[in-house]
Amino acid sequence: MFDRHKKVWPGTAPHHLTLPETSLSFNLEVSATRYPHKNAIIFYDSTLTYGQLKQQVDTLAGFLAKDLGVAKGDRVLLYMQNSPQWIIAYYAILRANAVVIPVNPMNLTEELKHYANDTEATVALCGQELYPNLEPLLDSGLVTRAVVAAYSDYLTRETDLNLPEAVSAPRQEMSRDGVLLWSQVMDAGRTPPVLSVGPEDLCVFPYTSGTTGAPKGCMHTHRSVMATVVGAVSWTPATADSVTLATLPFFHVTGMQVSMNAPIYVGATIVLMTRWDRYTAGELIQRYGVTEWRNIVTMVIDFLSDPKARDYDLSTLRAIGGGGAAMPQAIEARLFEMTGLHYIEGYGLSETIAATHINPPDNPKAQCLGIPVFDVDCRIIDVASGQELGVGETGEIVTHGPQVFKGYWNRPDATREAFIEIDGKSFFRTGDLGYYDEEGYFFLVDRVKRMINASGYKVWPAEVESMMYKHPAIQEACVISTPDPRRGETVKAVVVLRADAGNDITEESVVAWCHENMAAYKAPRVVEFRDSLPRSGTGKLMWRLLQEEEKQKAGN
Repeated sequence: MFDRHKKVWPGTAPHHLTLPETSLSFNLEVSATRYPHKNAIIFYDSTLTYGQLKQQVDTLAGFLAKDLGVAKGDRVLLYMQNSPQWIIAYYAILRANAVVIPVNPMNLTEELKHYANDTEATVALCGQELYPNLEPLLDSGLVTRAVVAAYSDYLTRETDLNLPEAVSAPRQEMSRDGVLLWSQVMDAGRTPPVLSVGPEDLCVFPYTSGTTGAPKGCMHTHRSVMATVVGAVSWTPATADSVTLATLPFFHVTGMQVSMNAPIYVGATIVLMTRWDRYTAGELIQRYGVTEWRNIVTMVIDFLSDPKARDYDLSTLRAIGGGGAAMPQAIEARLFEMTGLHYIEGYGLSETIAATHINPPDNPKAQCLGIPVFDVDCRIIDVASGQELGVGETGEIVTHGPQVFKGYWNRPDATREAFIEIDGKSFFRTGDLGYYDEEGYFFLVDRVKRMINASGYKVWPAEVESMMYKHPAIQEACVISTPDPRRGETVKAVVVLRADAGNDITEESVVAWCHENMAAYKAPRVVEFRDSLPRSGTGKLMWRLLQEEEKQKAGN
């Protein structure tokens, strides 16, 4: 067991967590029973109490089970932006004994088809602004029933805050078989079925990709999800009087766990934003006395670049942190000067449903992943041999802990490849290269896998390449990263055109096509045409060579 870090362990935190033997949805029932009249959600000045939240979750759960035929273990697509309906839908799916399939709202129709095909989900809960992307799946019969939500239904009070277009848009009426409005479902007044799932049942499948193939569902149980929920409020103590500013997307595991599930576990208040807006964030912090704010580094950089940032009252903040990329030292210093708080960085993956490592709140290190959290055994191994390495030696980060997933849905081969046995225990191979220091702090060096980190969004080149091959003029494509002053790095495609492509195909037109056919964060922002791509003697595409060439260009 790796225990080098115990000397810097947070003084207020236990060394072991005893996890509840209950389902995740029971957390809401507890908080609603304890605090029925307390605000669970503040949504652009409109509120929803814990009692109201539970009642609406129960209504939707009953409708899913009794009207839409959702049974225990069924997968249900959740395709919305951050909103009260996202939270209600998430807990209703769980309360119906089913499994949540969170879908990035930036995904388009072709990407949705993969989620539906892979999980065999026939029911979707969808934001009305995203419905046009879902409708072709209803036309084809891949999805048979959909509940469509208008976020404006939950604007019950006037506000002077800037509203995203998707939030202010009025409810649209729809009339087609298989499609129901959220308001209709809420008016049905259904009661939920008997709760029959426990800690070992499947709970949620956040999707991730590897170096090959389409995105894969990470199978998490109620127990593994509970591990990082309880861990979050134990590492940085939170209570029912805590107020969390939720700016991270809920489909992403950090937002899901730290900004939604953890506050609900303790009965705290979630101040909810659908889209990031630095002016709205500053106003919400001072208006509602926000105490915790988990984010990605680019949000902090944007917030601090506002000349008015110093005008906001930030005195209620007790904890700021997140991940996605290393926090620049100059930005961290400015944040500390303004708030007196260090930015607490952490590290986790979809496969670990958020953090396996977090910096100790009272002893953080800059640009550091942190130390292994509760009951996590983490090692560094040689990538080729699997031999365990020591202090300061760079190798692959592997981890064992209660939050590690059960495997990839319907991918037994990929699951086997993702684990290695050490000292009789199964360790997840993260695909990240790193090392630890004398005190047990872990640091990220590079990636074993081909992953691009664009403003905290993970982009998997193989997935982008497979979609680019649908362009009729593209013969070959290799996706790499290129430096970007704002995003850290962004997506570049090196492309070989077909001989009959025609003279009207330009690099700009390929970029435009990509943005029309895939999520904006995945779509290449730079395209370079070449006559051929480098290949090894066995015919394998030498993507590393192209990546190194790009790094050299950036260096020059």
